[in-house]
Amino acid sequence: MTFLWAEALAFLLLVPALIAGYVFLLRRRKKFALRHPNLGLVREALGPGARIRRHVPPALLLLALVVAILAAARPLAQVTLPTHQRTIMLAIDVSLSMRAKDVEPNRMIAAQEAAKTFVQAQPEDVRVGIVTFAGSANLVQPPTRDREDLVAAIDQFKMQMHTAIGSGIILSLATLFPDDDLDLEQRAPGAAARTSGRALTSEESKSAPKLKKAFTPVAPGSNSSAAIILLTDGRRTIGPDSLDAARMAAERGVRIFTVGFGSAGGAPAEIDGYSVYMRFDEEVLKGIAGITKAEYFHAASAADLKRVYEELNAKYVLENRKTEISALLAAASGVLALVAGTLSMVWFGRFG
Repeated sequence: MTFLWAEALAFLLLVPALIAGYVFLLRRRKKFALRHPNLGLVREALGPGARIRRHVPPALLLLALVVAILAAARPLAQVTLPTHQRTIMLAIDVSLSMRAKDVEPNRMIAAQEAAKTFVQAQPEDVRVGIVTFAGSANLVQPPTRDREDLVAAIDQFKMQMHTAIGSGIILSLATLFPDDDLDLEQRAPGAAARTSGRALTSEESKSAPKLKKAFTPVAPGSNSSAAIILLTDGRRTIGPDSLDAARMAAERGVRIFTVGFGSAGGAPAEIDGYSVYMRFDEEVLKGIAGITKAEYFHAASAADLKRVYEELNAKYVLENRKTEISALLAAASGVLALVAGTLSMVWFGRFG
Protein backbone atom coordinates (compact mmCIF):
# COMPACT_ATOMS: atom_id res chain seq x y z
CA MET A 1 0.00 0.00 0.00
CA THR A 2 1.25 3.50 -0.88
CA PHE A 3 0.01 6.94 0.17
CA LEU A 4 -0.55 10.11 -1.84
CA TRP A 5 -0.14 12.27 1.29
CA ALA A 6 2.22 10.29 3.49
CA GLU A 7 2.89 13.34 5.69
CA ALA A 8 -0.48 12.77 7.37
CA LEU A 9 0.88 9.55 8.86
CA ALA A 10 2.86 11.70 11.33
CA PHE A 11 -0.38 12.04 13.30
CA LEU A 12 -0.02 8.36 14.20
CA LEU A 13 2.57 9.53 16.74
CA LEU A 14 -0.39 10.73 18.81
CA VAL A 15 -1.59 7.16 19.32
CA PRO A 16 1.07 6.13 21.90
CA ALA A 17 0.45 9.41 23.74
CA LEU A 18 -3.29 8.74 23.88
CA ILE A 19 -2.70 5.21 25.16
CA ALA A 20 -0.36 6.52 27.85
CA GLY A 21 -2.93 9.13 28.84
CA TYR A 22 -5.66 6.50 29.05
CA VAL A 23 -3.52 4.28 31.31
CA PHE A 24 -2.71 7.28 33.50
CA LEU A 25 -6.41 8.13 33.93
CA LEU A 26 -7.25 4.52 34.81
CA ARG A 27 -4.64 4.43 37.55
CA ARG A 28 -5.75 7.77 38.91
CA ARG A 29 -9.36 6.65 38.92
CA LYS A 30 -8.43 3.47 40.76
CA LYS A 31 -6.72 5.42 43.53
CA PHE A 32 -9.69 7.75 43.83
CA ALA A 33 -12.10 4.80 44.00
CA LEU A 34 -10.15 3.25 46.88
CA ARG A 35 -10.38 6.50 48.89
CA HIS A 36 -14.06 7.06 48.07
CA PRO A 37 -15.73 3.67 47.59
CA ASN A 38 -19.38 3.55 46.59
CA LEU A 39 -21.91 0.86 45.80
CA GLY A 40 -22.12 1.74 42.10
CA LEU A 41 -18.45 1.03 41.50
CA VAL A 42 -18.65 -2.24 43.40
CA ARG A 43 -21.69 -3.29 41.35
CA GLU A 44 -19.83 -2.44 38.14
CA ALA A 45 -16.74 -4.36 39.23
CA LEU A 46 -18.81 -7.43 40.08
CA GLY A 47 -20.66 -7.48 36.75
CA PRO A 48 -19.77 -10.24 34.19
CA GLY A 49 -16.82 -9.19 32.07
CA ALA A 50 -16.91 -5.63 33.37
CA ARG A 51 -13.14 -5.30 33.54
CA ILE A 52 -12.83 -6.19 29.87
CA ARG A 53 -15.94 -4.39 28.63
CA ARG A 54 -14.93 -1.02 30.00
CA HIS A 55 -11.88 -1.02 27.72
CA VAL A 56 -13.75 -1.99 24.54
CA PRO A 57 -15.32 1.42 23.64
CA PRO A 58 -12.04 3.37 24.15
CA ALA A 59 -10.15 0.75 22.13
CA LEU A 60 -12.66 1.01 19.26
CA LEU A 61 -12.50 4.80 19.41
CA LEU A 62 -8.70 4.69 19.23
CA LEU A 63 -8.88 2.29 16.27
CA ALA A 64 -11.34 4.65 14.56
CA LEU A 65 -8.81 7.46 14.99
CA VAL A 66 -6.01 5.35 13.47
CA VAL A 67 -8.17 4.42 10.48
CA ALA A 68 -9.18 8.07 10.01
CA ILE A 69 -5.51 9.11 9.93
CA LEU A 70 -4.80 6.44 7.32
CA ALA A 71 -7.73 7.71 5.25
CA ALA A 72 -6.37 11.27 5.49
CA ALA A 73 -3.07 10.02 4.03
CA ARG A 74 -4.98 8.99 0.85
CA PRO A 75 -3.88 5.34 0.53
CA LEU A 76 -3.60 3.52 -2.79
CA ALA A 77 -4.10 -0.24 -2.88
CA GLN A 78 -4.23 -2.98 -5.49
CA VAL A 79 -7.88 -3.96 -5.39
CA THR A 80 -10.29 -5.83 -7.65
CA LEU A 81 -13.51 -3.88 -7.97
CA PRO A 82 -16.73 -4.79 -9.80
CA THR A 83 -16.52 -3.36 -13.30
CA HIS A 84 -18.64 -3.27 -16.40
CA GLN A 85 -18.73 -6.20 -18.74
CA ARG A 86 -15.46 -7.25 -20.41
CA THR A 87 -15.30 -8.66 -23.93
CA ILE A 88 -12.43 -10.24 -25.84
CA MET A 89 -12.65 -10.78 -29.59
CA LEU A 90 -10.49 -13.52 -31.10
CA ALA A 91 -9.76 -12.70 -34.76
CA ILE A 92 -8.16 -15.79 -36.27
CA ASP A 93 -6.72 -16.29 -39.75
CA VAL A 94 -8.27 -19.30 -41.56
CA SER A 95 -6.54 -18.82 -44.90
CA LEU A 96 -5.28 -21.90 -46.74
CA SER A 97 -1.73 -21.17 -45.63
CA MET A 98 -2.78 -22.42 -42.20
CA ARG A 99 -2.34 -25.92 -43.66
CA ALA A 100 1.44 -25.52 -43.41
CA LYS A 101 3.06 -28.16 -41.21
CA ASP A 102 6.00 -26.20 -39.84
CA VAL A 103 3.89 -26.30 -36.64
CA GLU A 104 2.80 -29.82 -35.72
CA PRO A 105 0.40 -31.29 -36.70
CA ASN A 106 -0.33 -28.14 -38.74
CA ARG A 107 -0.85 -24.46 -38.08
CA MET A 108 -4.65 -24.63 -38.08
CA ILE A 109 -4.99 -27.46 -35.57
CA ALA A 110 -2.36 -25.94 -33.28
CA ALA A 111 -4.17 -22.56 -33.39
CA GLN A 112 -7.52 -24.20 -32.61
CA GLU A 113 -6.16 -26.09 -29.61
CA ALA A 114 -4.47 -22.99 -28.22
CA ALA A 115 -7.62 -20.91 -28.75
CA LYS A 116 -9.73 -23.48 -26.87
CA THR A 117 -7.27 -23.46 -23.98
CA PHE A 118 -7.44 -19.67 -23.86
CA VAL A 119 -11.23 -19.58 -23.95
CA GLN A 120 -11.59 -22.07 -21.12
CA ALA A 121 -9.16 -20.11 -18.92
CA GLN A 122 -11.24 -16.92 -18.94
CA PRO A 123 -13.09 -15.79 -15.79
CA GLU A 124 -16.85 -16.15 -15.84
CA ASP A 125 -17.46 -12.40 -16.23
CA VAL A 126 -15.51 -12.23 -19.52
CA ARG A 127 -17.39 -12.69 -22.77
CA VAL A 128 -15.48 -14.01 -25.78
CA GLY A 129 -16.43 -13.62 -29.43
CA ILE A 130 -14.75 -15.23 -32.45
CA VAL A 131 -14.15 -13.77 -35.90
CA THR A 132 -12.43 -15.73 -38.64
CA PHE A 133 -10.96 -14.11 -41.72
CA ALA A 134 -9.54 -15.23 -45.03
CA GLY A 135 -10.95 -13.68 -48.23
CA SER A 136 -13.68 -12.16 -46.05
CA ALA A 137 -14.46 -11.82 -42.36
CA ASN A 138 -17.01 -13.99 -40.62
CA LEU A 139 -18.47 -13.74 -37.12
CA VAL A 140 -18.61 -17.42 -36.21
CA GLN A 141 -19.54 -16.82 -32.56
CA PRO A 142 -21.02 -13.64 -31.09
CA PRO A 143 -19.61 -12.71 -27.66
CA THR A 144 -20.77 -15.18 -25.04
CA ARG A 145 -19.84 -16.63 -21.66
CA ASP A 146 -20.81 -20.13 -22.79
CA ARG A 147 -17.47 -21.91 -23.13
CA GLU A 148 -19.03 -24.96 -24.82
CA ASP A 149 -20.44 -22.79 -27.62
CA LEU A 150 -17.03 -21.18 -28.10
CA VAL A 151 -15.22 -24.51 -28.28
CA ALA A 152 -17.80 -25.82 -30.77
CA ALA A 153 -17.32 -22.72 -32.95
CA ILE A 154 -13.53 -23.16 -32.91
CA ASP A 155 -13.90 -26.77 -34.02
CA GLN A 156 -15.94 -25.66 -37.06
CA PHE A 157 -13.34 -23.35 -38.64
CA LYS A 158 -13.30 -23.58 -42.47
CA MET A 159 -10.29 -22.47 -44.50
CA GLN A 160 -10.55 -20.16 -47.53
CA MET A 161 -8.41 -18.33 -50.07
CA HIS A 162 -6.73 -14.96 -49.41
CA THR A 163 -6.02 -13.03 -46.19
CA ALA A 164 -8.12 -9.98 -45.26
CA ILE A 165 -6.57 -8.91 -41.96
CA GLY A 166 -8.25 -5.49 -42.03
CA SER A 167 -11.67 -7.10 -42.48
CA GLY A 168 -11.09 -9.26 -39.42
CA ILE A 169 -10.25 -6.20 -37.33
CA ILE A 170 -13.19 -4.13 -38.55
CA LEU A 171 -15.71 -6.94 -38.05
CA SER A 172 -14.37 -7.44 -34.53
CA LEU A 173 -14.90 -3.72 -33.88
CA ALA A 174 -18.38 -3.85 -35.41
CA THR A 175 -19.21 -6.63 -32.97
CA LEU A 176 -17.88 -4.68 -30.00
CA PHE A 177 -19.60 -1.44 -31.12
CA PRO A 178 -22.81 -2.46 -32.94
CA ASP A 179 -24.15 1.12 -32.89
CA ASP A 180 -21.15 2.62 -34.70
CA ASP A 181 -22.34 1.51 -38.17
CA LEU A 182 -19.00 0.02 -39.19
CA ASP A 183 -19.48 -1.31 -42.72
CA LEU A 184 -16.82 -3.45 -44.37
CA GLU A 185 -18.48 -3.28 -47.80
CA GLN A 186 -18.26 0.51 -47.87
CA ARG A 187 -14.60 0.47 -46.83
CA ALA A 188 -13.29 -2.22 -49.15
CA PRO A 189 -15.01 -3.54 -52.28
CA GLY A 190 -14.93 -7.31 -52.28
CA ALA A 191 -14.36 -7.63 -48.52
CA ALA A 192 -17.88 -8.63 -47.56
CA ALA A 193 -19.02 -8.16 -43.99
CA ARG A 194 -20.62 -11.12 -42.30
CA THR A 195 -22.58 -11.48 -39.11
CA SER A 196 -23.65 -14.61 -37.26
CA GLY A 197 -21.99 -16.74 -39.91
CA ARG A 198 -24.07 -15.22 -42.79
CA ALA A 199 -22.92 -12.72 -45.43
CA LEU A 200 -25.08 -9.63 -46.06
CA THR A 201 -26.82 -9.76 -49.45
CA SER A 202 -26.69 -6.79 -51.79
CA GLU A 203 -30.41 -6.16 -51.24
CA GLU A 204 -29.95 -6.17 -47.47
CA SER A 205 -27.06 -3.75 -47.78
CA LYS A 206 -29.14 -1.36 -49.88
CA SER A 207 -32.24 -1.53 -47.68
CA ALA A 208 -30.43 -1.35 -44.34
CA PRO A 209 -30.81 2.07 -42.67
CA LYS A 210 -27.61 4.10 -42.60
CA LEU A 211 -28.05 6.10 -39.42
CA LYS A 212 -24.73 7.68 -38.52
CA LYS A 213 -23.97 8.01 -34.85
CA ALA A 214 -21.84 10.88 -33.65
CA PHE A 215 -18.41 9.50 -32.88
CA THR A 216 -15.81 11.01 -30.58
CA PRO A 217 -12.34 9.40 -30.60
CA VAL A 218 -10.78 8.43 -27.29
CA ALA A 219 -7.17 7.87 -26.25
CA PRO A 220 -5.59 4.71 -27.74
CA GLY A 221 -5.59 1.82 -25.29
CA SER A 222 -8.02 3.55 -22.90
CA ASN A 223 -10.88 1.05 -23.26
CA SER A 224 -10.42 -1.37 -20.35
CA SER A 225 -13.54 -3.42 -21.11
CA ALA A 226 -12.66 -4.71 -24.58
CA ALA A 227 -9.68 -6.09 -26.48
CA ILE A 228 -8.93 -7.91 -29.73
CA ILE A 229 -6.46 -10.76 -30.14
CA LEU A 230 -5.41 -11.11 -33.79
CA LEU A 231 -3.66 -14.28 -34.96
CA THR A 232 -2.39 -14.65 -38.51
CA ASP A 233 0.29 -16.61 -40.37
CA GLY A 234 0.23 -14.51 -43.55
CA ARG A 235 0.11 -11.03 -45.01
CA ARG A 236 -2.87 -9.05 -46.27
CA THR A 237 -3.81 -9.95 -49.85
CA ILE A 238 -7.29 -8.40 -50.01
CA GLY A 239 -9.64 -6.14 -48.09
CA PRO A 240 -9.15 -2.94 -46.06
CA ASP A 241 -5.69 -1.75 -45.16
CA SER A 242 -4.62 -3.40 -41.92
CA LEU A 243 -3.10 -0.25 -40.38
CA ASP A 244 -6.18 1.83 -41.26
CA ALA A 245 -8.30 -0.75 -39.45
CA ALA A 246 -5.92 -0.57 -36.49
CA ARG A 247 -6.41 3.21 -36.35
CA MET A 248 -10.17 2.66 -36.14
CA ALA A 249 -9.55 0.44 -33.11
CA ALA A 250 -7.20 3.02 -31.58
CA GLU A 251 -9.85 5.72 -31.91
CA ARG A 252 -12.15 3.54 -29.81
CA GLY A 253 -9.48 2.80 -27.21
CA VAL A 254 -9.39 -0.91 -28.11
CA ARG A 255 -6.04 -2.67 -27.92
CA ILE A 256 -5.17 -5.27 -30.58
CA PHE A 257 -2.69 -7.89 -29.38
CA THR A 258 -1.16 -9.40 -32.52
CA VAL A 259 0.32 -12.87 -32.88
CA GLY A 260 2.49 -13.84 -35.85
CA PHE A 261 2.12 -17.60 -36.15
CA GLY A 262 4.58 -19.94 -37.84
CA SER A 263 8.29 -20.02 -38.58
CA ALA A 264 9.89 -16.63 -39.16
CA GLY A 265 11.01 -17.50 -42.68
CA GLY A 266 7.63 -18.91 -43.70
CA ALA A 267 6.68 -22.40 -44.84
CA PRO A 268 5.08 -24.10 -47.88
CA ALA A 269 1.35 -24.92 -47.90
CA GLU A 270 -0.60 -27.00 -50.45
CA ILE A 271 -3.14 -24.78 -52.26
CA ASP A 272 -5.08 -26.21 -55.22
CA GLY A 273 -2.37 -28.78 -55.82
CA TYR A 274 0.43 -26.24 -55.70
CA SER A 275 3.00 -25.75 -53.00
CA VAL A 276 2.85 -22.05 -52.05
CA TYR A 277 5.43 -20.50 -49.75
CA MET A 278 3.81 -18.16 -47.19
CA ARG A 279 5.24 -15.95 -44.46
CA PHE A 280 3.57 -13.42 -42.18
CA ASP A 281 4.13 -9.66 -42.36
CA GLU A 282 5.79 -9.10 -38.99
CA GLU A 283 6.25 -5.35 -39.46
CA VAL A 284 2.55 -4.78 -40.09
CA LEU A 285 1.59 -6.86 -37.04
CA LYS A 286 3.99 -4.83 -34.91
CA GLY A 287 2.46 -1.68 -36.38
CA ILE A 288 -1.08 -2.78 -35.52
CA ALA A 289 -0.07 -3.50 -31.93
CA GLY A 290 1.86 -0.23 -31.65
CA ILE A 291 -0.96 1.95 -32.98
CA THR A 292 -3.40 0.47 -30.44
CA LYS A 293 -0.96 0.52 -27.47
CA ALA A 294 -0.87 -3.28 -27.28
CA GLU A 295 1.88 -5.86 -27.90
CA TYR A 296 3.11 -8.12 -30.67
CA PHE A 297 4.06 -11.77 -30.11
CA HIS A 298 5.76 -14.31 -32.36
CA ALA A 299 4.69 -17.93 -31.95
CA ALA A 300 6.79 -20.43 -33.87
CA SER A 301 5.27 -23.60 -32.44
CA ALA A 302 2.14 -24.95 -30.79
CA ALA A 303 3.82 -24.65 -27.39
CA ASP A 304 4.79 -21.04 -28.09
CA LEU A 305 1.23 -20.23 -29.12
CA LYS A 306 -0.18 -21.65 -25.89
CA ARG A 307 2.32 -19.64 -23.87
CA VAL A 308 1.36 -16.50 -25.79
CA TYR A 309 -2.31 -17.04 -24.96
CA GLU A 310 -1.46 -17.60 -21.30
CA GLU A 311 0.46 -14.33 -21.24
CA LEU A 312 -2.35 -12.49 -22.99
CA ASN A 313 -4.79 -13.92 -20.47
CA ALA A 314 -2.67 -12.58 -17.61
CA LYS A 315 -2.20 -9.17 -19.24
CA TYR A 316 -5.86 -8.61 -20.04
CA VAL A 317 -7.82 -10.42 -17.36
CA LEU A 318 -5.60 -10.17 -14.30
CA GLU A 319 -4.69 -6.54 -14.73
CA ASN A 320 -5.03 -4.83 -11.33
CA ARG A 321 -4.92 -1.09 -10.88
CA LYS A 322 -4.01 1.00 -7.87
CA THR A 323 -7.18 2.54 -6.47
CA GLU A 324 -7.51 5.20 -3.80
CA ILE A 325 -9.43 3.74 -0.86
CA SER A 326 -9.67 6.85 1.34
CA ALA A 327 -13.46 6.85 1.25
CA LEU A 328 -13.57 3.21 2.30
CA LEU A 329 -11.30 3.83 5.28
CA ALA A 330 -13.18 6.99 6.25
CA ALA A 331 -16.44 5.02 6.28
CA ALA A 332 -14.82 2.29 8.38
CA SER A 333 -13.59 4.92 10.86
CA GLY A 334 -17.09 6.34 11.19
CA VAL A 335 -18.57 2.89 11.79
CA LEU A 336 -15.99 2.11 14.48
CA ALA A 337 -16.68 5.41 16.28
CA LEU A 338 -20.43 4.77 16.12
CA VAL A 339 -20.02 1.27 17.53
CA ALA A 340 -17.81 2.60 20.33
CA GLY A 341 -20.41 5.21 21.30
CA THR A 342 -23.29 2.72 21.12
CA LEU A 343 -21.54 0.17 23.33
CA SER A 344 -20.64 2.85 25.85
CA MET A 345 -24.28 3.97 26.05
CA VAL A 346 -25.67 0.41 26.30
CA TRP A 347 -23.17 -0.86 28.85
CA PHE A 348 -22.49 2.22 30.95
CA GLY A 349 -25.25 4.70 30.13
CA ARG A 350 -22.81 7.34 28.88
CA PHE A 351 -20.51 8.25 26.00
CA GLY A 352 -16.76 7.77 26.45
